[in-house]
Amino acid sequence: MSIRQANFQFFKQNGYLPLGKILTETELNQWIKAFDRDHTQFTTHWGNVGPYQTANGDILLTSPDFDQVIRHPKVISLIQDLMGGPVCFSEISLRHMGGYNGPLHRNWHRDRGHWLSHPLRMDYIQLMIYLTDVDQTTHCFSISPESTEEPVLEPASQLQKGGLIDFYGPAGTGVLFNVAVLHTATVRSTNTERKSVQIYYGHIDRPHLSEVTYIPHVFWRDHPEPEVRAFYSILNRKTEIYWRKFSDQPHLSLGQKLEELLQINRQIKGE
Repeated sequence: MSIRQANFQFFKQNGYLPLGKILTETELNQWIKAFDRDHTQFTTHWGNVGPYQTANGDILLTSPDFDQVIRHPKVISLIQDLMGGPVCFSEISLRHMGGYNGPLHRNWHRDRGHWLSHPLRMDYIQLMIYLTDVDQTTHCFSISPESTEEPVLEPASQLQKGGLIDFYGPAGTGVLFNVAVLHTATVRSTNTERKSVQIYYGHIDRPHLSEVTYIPHVFWRDHPEPEVRAFYSILNRKTEIYWRKFSDQPHLSLGQKLEELLQINRQIKGE
């Protein structure tokens, strides 16, 4: 069995695929610095994701170099293999979890429903990369393994049947998983912060996933490579609203753009 076939079979039986450490030390240092700069410089654009995390979803505007992580050569062809064809960008966020003093907490959930017509029942796939060391003393990502050959269960039944896996690893570790599979951030009492990059990909002929990430036109319209333009071509409403409003104002400052995006976020949430 080839590595490609083995990866597919493991994902089919479990709904996820551990990648090990996928970032080199040079890459890791680069992206930790970029994460820290974004976290410090754009504090008003980092918002709460539940009670335990903060995140910035407009990284393609505040830190556009993260496109190199989104289209990282170690994972993009693997994602295409698992999805079964061309994929598109759906969402990215940088996420931060600080120190916590309290009981262990897990909020098990599925981001989307299963797409049952797909061989892996997968409409969207997420790549999570740790930018800090993660072990049994820190916050971590957890998932309940799920086979495509078994029926989809309610959370309590799935946890009883499939159990759970806590993902540990050094900074630079990655994992791919079907966002429809039951998963959670595991929150532990710790003084250690967790930093992660979380990227979603979809099928290029399916609807957009969310309104989290604004996609600048330098990627979907003006990029010199047609395959990159196609990859970023599935625009969410947030991007479309911004583009309709400001297509004739290309010289807005970064601060003005961010403020307008915050207003668009409030508009969409209020609808």
